[in-house]
Amino acid sequence: MRLWQIFNMNVGFFGIQFGFGLQQGFMSPIYKYLGAEDASLPLLWLAGPVTGLLIQPLIGALSDRTTSRFGRRTPYFVVGAILCSACLFALPGSGTLWMAAGLLWVLDAAANVTMEPYRAFVNDMLPPAQHAAGFMVQSAFTGLSQTLAYLMPSMLVMLGMHADRTNAHGVPAAVEVAFIIGGVVSVASIAWSVYTTRESPVVPDEATPLSLRTAVLDVWTAVRDMPATMRQLAAMMLFQWYAMFCYWQYVALSLARALYGTTNAHDPHFTDAALLSGRIGGAYNFVAFVMAFAMLPLLRRVGPARLHAASLLLGGLGIVAVPAITTPWLLIVPMIGLGIAWASMMGNPYAMLASSIPRERAGVYMGIFNTFIVVPMLIQVLTVRVFYRLLGNDPRHILLLAGVALCIAAALAWRIRAPAALTV
Repeated sequence: MRLWQIFNMNVGFFGIQFGFGLQQGFMSPIYKYLGAEDASLPLLWLAGPVTGLLIQPLIGALSDRTTSRFGRRTPYFVVGAILCSACLFALPGSGTLWMAAGLLWVLDAAANVTMEPYRAFVNDMLPPAQHAAGFMVQSAFTGLSQTLAYLMPSMLVMLGMHADRTNAHGVPAAVEVAFIIGGVVSVASIAWSVYTTRESPVVPDEATPLSLRTAVLDVWTAVRDMPATMRQLAAMMLFQWYAMFCYWQYVALSLARALYGTTNAHDPHFTDAALLSGRIGGAYNFVAFVMAFAMLPLLRRVGPARLHAASLLLGGLGIVAVPAITTPWLLIVPMIGLGIAWASMMGNPYAMLASSIPRERAGVYMGIFNTFIVVPMLIQVLTVRVFYRLLGNDPRHILLLAGVALCIAAALAWRIRAPAALTV
């Protein structure tokens, strides 16, 4: 494919990641507005890990066997995008904590239905020599879409919306409108990719009967026959995603404590901290957008494993620095390191994986690989409450924990032996 064709096929990924950016930036503040306690936040984020663990491998296996006239992967990410949009429209209007948590479960389930087939879609449509380019373009779209998602409430305030204006449940109106925009972007971007990119036809001999039983069996055999590179990636992913889940959950609270001495959602400064967390989130995602393209020539020289290790180290040092900074504009410095790490996370592990798995089983292996993201998140949800208390009930200390975990991931990434031929 030419570069513009790779861009077209990945536009839908822009919409998927816009929704994820809104979650990462604003779910903890929404929960706080609805009365959640600091230490209970990880449990309220449980939806993503559990739905990902249950859904992604099965959806991957099912999509491998799908032979609809719309294609192998397309039906899944179209249905998932529609459900994502409906949840994004409804979520900021939640009147209770349980309602917001319930909608997040549905939103994450729909996002997981969409996400895995989209990863496999790139693997299906591109020859091995272009896998790295395809996944790094996805990384670039992740950075760009999440930049806009994080910054959207602040941009709405700059355009004249009052920062202290809220809906009936205390959620800032700027955040509510940002979620509505996210719902529109989710469907529109998927529609663009479906319109401009047709899936390759499935050869009849490749397809065997589609059923839940065969999907479960496919997952089992794929785990049993997992390639060595994939096993090496698993340990690194454990620390990498534990770190990022800690960061997303507690960065807004850490900024509120460091800059304003509060985590009280009724304090006017808490909204300032929530908007600031959106702005720095936009900053690191913009860095990721730029670095995704800058990494392409480096992949051939350095190799994906070494490049990923160096990127994670910069990200870990960046997160460690955040709690110590009390001047808002200085936060741009650690965000550069985190942005480099985020660009690598969204591209390099998938490039290493795609070169080590059988092409005809891309769906099930991409689904299993994504459990390497959700299992660390599930472990984080079940353990971080203990760390929160041990570390003095201070959200800044959870960010220090996240930075250390990312540095450990960097050391593990350095040891990965990826397939020799990764062409860009």
